[in-house]
Order: sequence, then C-alpha cells, then structure tokens
Amino acid sequence: MRQLTFWFEFASTYSYLSAMRIEDMAEKAGVELVWKPFLLGPIFKSQGWNTSPFNLYPAKGNYMVRDIERMAQGRGIPFRLPESFPQNSLHAARLSLVGLHEGWGSIFIKEVYKAEFASGQDISNAETLSSTLKAAGASPNKALESAQSTEIKKNLRANTEEAMALGIFGAPSFTTPSGELFWGDDRLEQALEWSGR
Repeated sequence: MRQLTFWFEFASTYSYLSAMRIEDMAEKAGVELVWKPFLLGPIFKSQGWNTSPFNLYPAKGNYMVRDIERMAQGRGIPFRLPESFPQNSLHAARLSLVGLHEGWGSIFIKEVYKAEFASGQDISNAETLSSTLKAAGASPNKALESAQSTEIKKNLRANTEEAMALGIFGAPSFTTPSGELFWGDDRLEQALEWSGR
C-alpha cells in the first residue's frame, strides 16, 4: 500500500495550507495518509532559536504572510494571521492524537487550523478548543480529559523525538516508507508521487 506521513504543527501557517487539501489529494493518488502531530519548539531550541524563524527574521516573516495570503486566495480559503504568533499548540496537538485514535482527528485538525488561520482565534484557549471539538463531533469534556493522559503526552513526545531523528526541521513535512523527506506545502505533490515508487 502506498503511504505518506504528514508531519504537521498547529503553529505552522504552511501546515494549514497542506491540511486543507491533503486528504483529497492522497485519496485521488491512492495513497494512505498518516497524520503525525509534533512540536517544533524543541526542534527550534536544538538549533538555538527561541521562537519561529519568521519572528527572528522580520523580512522572512513579512514575506511568509504575503505568500500565504496569495496562496490562500488562489485556493479559495481565508487566511488571517493571529495576533499572537506562533501560538501555543501543545493542547491542540494532544487533542489531535486523541481524535486520530477515536476517528474524529482529521476533522478536528482542520477545524483547529480554520479557527487559527481563517478566524485568527487563540487555539490555546479552552473555549476555542471546545468549539473545534464540537465541530468535529467529539465530546469536549471527554476529549480534554483524555488529552491529559500519560499515554497521550508520551505519544506526542515520541512523535517529536521521531521527527528530530528523521531530520525534520520544519512543518509541514512529509515522509515516505522508503525514508524520503519532503518539506513544505509546495512539495506535497512530489511527496505523493514519490510515495508510489
């Protein structure tokens, strides 16, 4: 079976672009999609950064915003950078692991991205997360409780450690069973094509 692993970070603007189109593209390509949430914070820290490179390098950050605006407009999806960027994505990432296990994960992931980058909401806010959980058909109280389990915390930590071991340095990233790594929304088509080799 052809397979592609999608490594995403909720704080990543370009991951938003990929998350909103990857399911349909993978299905059309006959590729099994594996969603893998991870945290970029520890990876950035290992490189000596204490925040997003888009904040460290203002010219790069300004370009990113305009780049996302152009691509989002071309794809017919809204984009609004939240006032606080990058956002704290820890709880959303843990919740996505719960959802991926229970069957509502991909819907929840897209709802979180829409709340964050289409509406500019704070995804670390409990009300925002509850709203996205309801939209995904999940029970907010149950999901929020499950996300605090030791198992879920370990799983997210393991995902982040695995990403580092694979040489992943940004999001979105895509890996194939053969070990190929692709970085960036603009490499999604190539990653899908390569997964069949």
